[in-house]
Amino acid sequence: MRYCKKCVQPDTRPGIYFDERGICGACLYEEEKKTIDWDARAKELRDIVESAKKNTKIPYDCAIGVSGGKDSTFQALYVRDVLGLRPLLVNSEPEGITDIGKHNIENLISAGFDIIKMRPNPKIIQKMIKRDFYKHMNPVKITEYSLWSSTYIIAHNFNVPLIIQGENAGLTLGVSKSGVGTDGDALNANKGNTLSEDWRSYLTDEISERDLFFYHYDRDLLSKNKIRGIWLQYYLKEWSQSHNAEFSMKHGLKIKTGFNPEDIGSYVGYFQLDSDLVQIGQVLKHVKFGFGQCTDHACYDIRDGRITREEGIELVKKYDGKISDKYVSNFCDYIDITVDEFWQEADKWRGPMWEKDPKGEWSLKDPIWEQEKCCK
Repeated sequence: MRYCKKCVQPDTRPGIYFDERGICGACLYEEEKKTIDWDARAKELRDIVESAKKNTKIPYDCAIGVSGGKDSTFQALYVRDVLGLRPLLVNSEPEGITDIGKHNIENLISAGFDIIKMRPNPKIIQKMIKRDFYKHMNPVKITEYSLWSSTYIIAHNFNVPLIIQGENAGLTLGVSKSGVGTDGDALNANKGNTLSEDWRSYLTDEISERDLFFYHYDRDLLSKNKIRGIWLQYYLKEWSQSHNAEFSMKHGLKIKTGFNPEDIGSYVGYFQLDSDLVQIGQVLKHVKFGFGQCTDHACYDIRDGRITREEGIELVKKYDGKISDKYVSNFCDYIDITVDEFWQEADKWRGPMWEKDPKGEWSLKDPIWEQEKCCK
């Protein structure tokens, strides 16, 4: 594995880009932010806002997909209180929503918003989550289809002129090789790594097209109807993980506190608050690609200047890929397999960056902490 020279991101992330200096796309964007004409982008955003206000034919100027977490709380309040738009919030409830997740979405609504809450058929999504575990080793995959598509579907059916999404993965993660792009056009959300598989591939004798209504949207139809989608991150210099978290906590966001970092594979408590399924997805990402959510969180904090790269490496060494047995056991109960079956299947997906020692334990062949030791 090759790692970014500025953060700790590896080159195994699908769609990742490294330049000739060995710097990843996400860190390159942090460099680019210093030269962006933010006044010009602010004017562009104002023009978009005024167009939405002028062209709306209903009581809402825009639709925002929200979970109640740090990003969507910041989005909703910024869009209403700073941009002066009247938003319609759209919430697609995740499977097994946590108590913190319930609090946070209600906290956001109570700040004074109208919302449409939906929950996909739990029997159908359970089948698809199990399917994705075996087919992609990514049980979170199908949940992101409904998470994203629901806002576009509601905007189309209510004829809301503007859809406002938060962060663009092409910028935040540096996956410029994915179809989502690195501009402000959020109608391309369905071209990202996760959503790019045709939703029709989920059709079976037990799952019909009607069952999948909330799992896809028609980008061309939205464009034809002059409904626009934007990434708010593209227009805001202040957008960052830590900024949004600090802002949202001041407005009632609850985060994980008093937790053992080894239980969730990270030292940060303001990510993935509404569903424990994400913890399974992150540990399986670690199996497939050699990095988990601690790597992601350390990268964000390094770019924000909150920790050094050396501190990030130590955190990754300590926590990346760790998970409490309870998360695995609960997931296995959910898809009706044993814990042994879970790990046996996961091991089939281990990437080439892994090796097994004589005791049968898996370890990374050349992790970043070993590479940096050699290079000093």
